[in-house]
Amino acid sequence: MKDTDNWIRRFFPSADAPVQLVCLPHAGGSAPFYRPVAQALNPRFEVLAVQYPGRQDRRHEPMIDDLRELADEVTAAVLDTVDRPFALFGHSMGATLAFEVASRCEREGRGPLRVFASGRRAPSRHRDERVHTRDDDGVVAEMRGLSGTDQRIFGDEELLRMVLPAIRNDYRAAETYRYRPTARLRAPITALVGDADPKATEDEAESWRDHTESVFDLHVYPGGHFYLLDHAAAVIRVIAEALGEPVTALR
Repeated sequence: MKDTDNWIRRFFPSADAPVQLVCLPHAGGSAPFYRPVAQALNPRFEVLAVQYPGRQDRRHEPMIDDLRELADEVTAAVLDTVDRPFALFGHSMGATLAFEVASRCEREGRGPLRVFASGRRAPSRHRDERVHTRDDDGVVAEMRGLSGTDQRIFGDEELLRMVLPAIRNDYRAAETYRYRPTARLRAPITALVGDADPKATEDEAESWRDHTESVFDLHVYPGGHFYLLDHAAAVIRVIAEALGEPVTALR
């Protein structure tokens, strides 16, 4: 068995939950970003949050700046860990990664129930973005503009310098990714986006429809790239309902 302890975090283990939800962080993000989601969905769903190498307790491990290589590693960890029906949720870079992981899982005959793609344009909708080539001040300006980073980090120079390499690495992975036309997913796709997201327009999110041969739905919320911080309850409701759990059953 592959040792997946480094890759998968279970903040609220729930052996009796009928479905597992695998959550993939945004660029520069880490597994604890999804702790509130895990708490809200427990015990009806067991949330497995992925921890990428090169940050927090994995900060001494080499980072992966190729999204396809990262997808290979995450897929191996997911397939070795999930032991019941599962779905994938990814935000920003994590949404593209969720698509690549879902495709690999389906090729292995163990596809997800559904893919939730949050705050990200469809893989086929390319933009020429080069944040990863900016100097440190340029990357920090990008982070400030997206308003998804704890503002206390910007006042702590040492902490800021500590997290910048992971952020730059992930931007490189996301920005150098190029979609390769392949079979559409058999799994349904739910796309979620903020109506003022500078990284994904509603039209670009709508194009996720082209990547599934099953059901597609789109949810648009007021807000920017990290709209889900202000609409967590609504997003959690969408997840639960899409996976067949009555909202009234959630605590």
